[in-house]
Parts: sequence; C-alpha cells; structure tokens
Amino acid sequence: MKKVLFSLLAAGIAFAGNNATAQQINFPSPSTTTTVKQQFATSYVELSYSRPSVKGRVIFGGLVPYGQIWRTGANSATTIEFGQDVIINDKTITKGKYGLLTIPGEKEWTVILTKDLDVTGAGAYKQENDVIRVTTPIKTLAETQETFAIECNNITDISFSLDLKWDKTMVSVEVSANYDAELVSQIEQIMSKDTRPYYAAASYYYNNKKDMKKALEWINKADELSPGRYWIQTMKAKIQFENKLYYDAVVTAELAKTNAEKADAQSYITTLNALIENAKKNPEYKAPKSRKK
Repeated sequence: MKKVLFSLLAAGIAFAGNNATAQQINFPSPSTTTTVKQQFATSYVELSYSRPSVKGRVIFGGLVPYGQIWRTGANSATTIEFGQDVIINDKTITKGKYGLLTIPGEKEWTVILTKDLDVTGAGAYKQENDVIRVTTPIKTLAETQETFAIECNNITDISFSLDLKWDKTMVSVEVSANYDAELVSQIEQIMSKDTRPYYAAASYYYNNKKDMKKALEWINKADELSPGRYWIQTMKAKIQFENKLYYDAVVTAELAKTNAEKADAQSYITTLNALIENAKKNPEYKAPKSRKK
C-alpha cells in the first residue's frame, strides 16, 4: 500500500513539474505590440498599437467588418499622443493622449480620436467622447501590406500624413502643427534685435514658402557673417533660385559646391548639381549687366 501511495505521489509531482514548465514558456504574440515616437514640429507624436497580420485571411469586410467600430489594431486599445497642439481637418486638437479608432467602409473610412484610452470594441465605445471624426477615402496599395502599420509619413516642418495600411488598403489623415503663426512672430521679433539667427530664420522661410525676399535678405547676412560655409551658401543659392535670380543662384551654387567638395559633403554636391542644371535650363537664365546678390 505504501509503495502504491509513493508511486502516485511521485507521478503527481512529476506532472506538476511538467505543467509548471509549460506555463513558463514564452510563446510569440500573434499580434506584436509596438510604440513609435516620431519627432514632429517642435515636439513629437507617439503611437501605441498592436500589429496583426493578414495570414491569408479576408481582412476588410471579413475579419474587420465594414461599418463597425474597430480598435485599429489587435489586443489592446490603440492610442496616439501629441506633444503639442495640432490641427486636423481645420480643428485644433489640444496636446495630450487620445484613443485612435476607425470605422472601415468599402470606399471610405471614418477616423476617430476619442478621450477614452481603453476602447477595444464597439461595446466600450461612447460617441459623446469623440474629439474629432474625419472621413477619408480609401487608397488601394499596389502590394499587400502583410502586417498592419500606422505611420507618420511626408513629414515637413509643419505637417505630416498619418497613414494606416493593411492588406491592400491605405487611408490617410493630414495633421498640421499649430505653431506656425506664433513661430513667425517670434522669428520677426528676434530678427529685430542685435543677435539674430539669420540662417535658421532664412531656412524656415524657404522651407515653408514664406516671404522669399526677406529670406534672401537674411541669408545674405548669414553668408556675410560666416563666409565659406557651404551649407549657408547652398541655402542662399536655393533662395536666389526662388527669387528668380537664376544667374546669381548658379554663381553661389558653384562656390558652395567647391566648398562642399573640400568637406566631402556628397548630399550637398548632388543638390547643388541639380540646382545648377535647373537654373541654366530656365529661359530667364542670363548674366545681367549689373547684378546684386
């Protein structure tokens, strides 16, 4: 009898040990979780979501039904955080963290930002907590996006495209920074003082298509104060081009190219070669009798 009890006890211990070992195995998640932080404007955008894969399934209209709230990912709720105020669809969105939900359709989607950060299904969704709703058309991808992705693309100083891609479908929402007017005001105030960031101010005006004559004035001053700097000369050539001073742009670009070659700055050399070629092709390209840079 004692032998039987001992055998049963030993078998039980062995089973428990095997079961505990099985419980400690770390199996891979079928939908990996990711957090992406993207610098934007004067702050950042941060996304947190899970990434399911197609795996041969019918996604939209199948796994993800049309016309219903979707958590826009898998497992947990999807969130987006803005480190500064932004503008979406002409509405200012205050900096902070929001839930990101969607309602997929056959031809267009509704993209929703909600105050709720834990919505994982239609039952938990409360429309009264919407911050904004944006309707956006579907774009068909040339190639299958196997794993769901939310990306910040086409990033400029003041805007980016929030792209949601899965299977053969992509939808996009344009997001803009809500700081341009304030920053321009700050630039103009600072530029009226003795210590002035001429290059930075001229670059901002060039990159954002503002007053090119004022940008030329500032970049000339930057070049005067720091002669021989190929990055300043490159920006000067670009601004001269935008002011239709094509001959001047070529002269400045050739000088910048010489200095860039000394520094082995290949990306600048490529940019300058393209600028020189484009300027010389322009019908207005000619050396004036008396020119001012």
